[in-house]
Amino acid sequence: MNEQAIQIHVTNDPAYMENGYTVFFHEGGPCWIIDPGFDPQAAQIVERVRAKSLQPTAIVLTHAHADHIGGIDELREHLGQLPVYLAKEEWPALTDPMHNLSGLMGPGFSTQVTDAIDLPPGETLELDGTVWQILDTSGHSPASRTFYCSDLGIAFVGDALFAGSIGRVDFPHSDGDKLMRNIHAQLMTLPDETRVLSGHGPETTIGQERRTNPFILHGL
Repeated sequence: MNEQAIQIHVTNDPAYMENGYTVFFHEGGPCWIIDPGFDPQAAQIVERVRAKSLQPTAIVLTHAHADHIGGIDELREHLGQLPVYLAKEEWPALTDPMHNLSGLMGPGFSTQVTDAIDLPPGETLELDGTVWQILDTSGHSPASRTFYCSDLGIAFVGDALFAGSIGRVDFPHSDGDKLMRNIHAQLMTLPDETRVLSGHGPETTIGQERRTNPFILHGL
């Protein structure tokens, strides 16, 4: 595989502008769905999967705040009971609106997922011959994960790091000091050219954030 081979389809929802990713290498091949958010994301992902004759192998979650899990049930309804990967410390957020934050803003939201699969840091996942390291980037949420492929130079970081910013740490279960430690230990140690695909906003690189991100340069 090479960087030119990877295809990344991005969907957004109008309320949170959360980036849901469908990741694959060729038509008819396997794909991951990363952080499927609220409507219309699930319908758009299903459309792309069917248009490209993709074979989804997993829903992979960087963390379980509501805007990153809103499309799971609809996807499983239309694409089958796909395995859902999420760090076990965040499993309560799948079914508890207070844990996934939606209960703080209204009646609350939960999924029907009761069979999530853990994402232990230091282990790996495989997609179509590529190997992705599971990095601990918790702090924004209790057990946020980053998925990093060194061969492709790509990191899906969820809400740990953004172009010019970092994830919010004023939520229940957030820990700003922990987030900063993990950003420096897990992300700022990656090569400058590493593509950073965040949960919100545009793509950036590790080098760009190392040079210009005020939180990296000056802290919280």
